[in-house]
Amino acid sequence: MTDFVVIGGGIAGVSAAAHLAPHGSVTLLETERTLAFHTTGRSAAMYVANYGGQGTRPLGVASKAFLEAPPAGSADAPLLSDRGLLWVADRTRTRLLEEKAADTGSTLIDASEVIRLVPGIRPGWVAGGLYEPRALDIDVAGLHQAFVRIARSHRADLRTSAPVTGLIRRNDGWRVAIPGGHVDCGAVVNASGAWGDVVAEMAGIDPIGLQPMRRTAFMVPGDDDYSAWPFVVDVEERFYFRPDGAQILCSLAEETPSLPTDPRPEMADIALAIERINEATTLGIRTVRSQWTGLRTFAPDREMVLGEEPGTRGFFWLVGQGGTGIQTSPAAGALVAALVTGTPPPPQLGAAGVDAGRYAPARFR
Repeated sequence: MTDFVVIGGGIAGVSAAAHLAPHGSVTLLETERTLAFHTTGRSAAMYVANYGGQGTRPLGVASKAFLEAPPAGSADAPLLSDRGLLWVADRTRTRLLEEKAADTGSTLIDASEVIRLVPGIRPGWVAGGLYEPRALDIDVAGLHQAFVRIARSHRADLRTSAPVTGLIRRNDGWRVAIPGGHVDCGAVVNASGAWGDVVAEMAGIDPIGLQPMRRTAFMVPGDDDYSAWPFVVDVEERFYFRPDGAQILCSLAEETPSLPTDPRPEMADIALAIERINEATTLGIRTVRSQWTGLRTFAPDREMVLGEEPGTRGFFWLVGQGGTGIQTSPAAGALVAALVTGTPPPPQLGAAGVDAGRYAPARFR
């Protein structure tokens, strides 16, 4: 018997485990042989406080304190580093830059300033940009490991190669079936990403309507001279790129509906991304060194689903992070732990304007 079972070993699951572990025994169950095998392990994450839906942004704000100063011993190096975010547009789409500036409060800049920041942008293509100098790179692996260390310091049991095969409601909690046995617990946290609805249906709970979306990224040759460039994103998210050591990480930034699966890159997406980036820059990309695809999963309203399933005591959702799961993970883990244990959430969540009701699954029921 364990107090809490967390299903899923990505960033959401390990954050939930880390925040629950001080309150009782935790068993985390991950299907794959390694934690963070799917989306978390394939993310090019940044901290951008005004990114995502209006409900998601307070979670990002509330997460910054952890990202800036993780608990002692949980991280070997800083989790945040300077980068900056630059939205760019050609002359046909400068209106979209103005709309984004009004929404985010970021600074509009002209074409010459864009080229000063990123000399690789093609002068004949760019008409202006929107610069967010406070955007930061997140060390995704370091953040995930910090949560793992915190959880294990409280003796959490983190199991890999442990797919959930069934969920049975019991008078005193849940029985979670896994190959060769089961785990009994008082409460379940469904942090299974693209498989969130699948896990819910195992428990006899109606699906939320989660939609996984494919996104492919790839590495191309770069140059150390590019290291100070910001993260560059087309204003309509038709592509993005950023320096990564002596390489450049690139993406079509596509959102293609998918089943929950382990996706593989489609070469047509990579080719289209190269075409668009070469049109907007002088990089002249011809060679791809590596490529991968992950799933970003959205609820129907594109806001996170976090909280207890109405009428089903002890079943909690922590899914639907979309593209914001990394930067919101400290606050999301803290909030779900407070809801599961019935304890007050940390004061920084309230100070950031986090309202648990905005994320509650009851809005879909």
